[in-house]
Amino acid sequence: MTVSLRPVDWSDEEDRTGFFGPDSITWRVHSDPSFSIGGLRALLLQALHPVAMDGVARNSAGFRQSPWPRLMRTAAYVDTVTFGTRREALRAVRRVRGIHRRLGGVEDTSGRAYRVDDPDLLLWVHCCEVDSLLTVARRAGVPLTDAEADRYVAEQVTAALLVGAVEDDVPRSVAELSAYFQRMLPELAATPAAWDAWRLVVLPPMPAWVRLLTPARPAWGSLAGLAVATLPRWARRLYRLPGLGLTDAAATGALRAFRQATLALPQKARRSPIVWNGWERVTGAAERSAWLAGSGLRQTERALVLSSSAREDDTPRA
Repeated sequence: MTVSLRPVDWSDEEDRTGFFGPDSITWRVHSDPSFSIGGLRALLLQALHPVAMDGVARNSAGFRQSPWPRLMRTAAYVDTVTFGTRREALRAVRRVRGIHRRLGGVEDTSGRAYRVDDPDLLLWVHCCEVDSLLTVARRAGVPLTDAEADRYVAEQVTAALLVGAVEDDVPRSVAELSAYFQRMLPELAATPAAWDAWRLVVLPPMPAWVRLLTPARPAWGSLAGLAVATLPRWARRLYRLPGLGLTDAAATGALRAFRQATLALPQKARRSPIVWNGWERVTGAAERSAWLAGSGLRQTERALVLSSSAREDDTPRA
């Protein structure tokens, strides 16, 4: 059953919990360090739809010169919809839909006239995000059963409806999501705009002092490389990359190593403040360990999360 999107239908507790809440698979997937790689994978996948990519290229000129603000706004939007109160999420959605409503164009290779908020384009962006976040989380080692994976896809129908997709078109299971991509394959291509997006994700512009005096370039290169390696084989072939099984196995191993290393970092280094503010608002710090005990994390992973959180909680505040 889809959650009501009308504030008049919500209780105060439902508003406080948000559209998903701590018992959802969505919170488990979106809290995980693998989220960052899944987000980059989603961008690379989204770029393969010529019309959707044209909407970005034509209407986001600043993205080409300085992609960082756009990337940060996109991540903050997803985090707010997921972990914010329902009213906070709705405000973020209204801002995005207000911008989309004014934008459109004509895509050169197909000649299609479009609006950025055309339902089929919104559906494409949604499905790329859901598939990427779920696929990367599972391959990175987030313990999810097949039933829980289906539940995640079903939960994300709410996110699709919020942004304006048509409910009957939105996949509600992993099988439906896979079938959607199979139907879309004939429409996909790596256009010049897609290659521009590829370069911005893999080799984003950085100030000279950042490139030369910090480890930002190799660190970003590692994340972007994992995002590329986790693309589905058909997407890698469209980008003229080998779609080999060996690549998949190596990427899965690297993802798992990345996740284990990141779980040992302080909490604020793993995900954004929006995520942890949501947890504190709904569960409180005292209940964090109880959630972890029932979250499906392995014992060693729970220990890493709790120990890093404890180190952060003991850090003196100014």
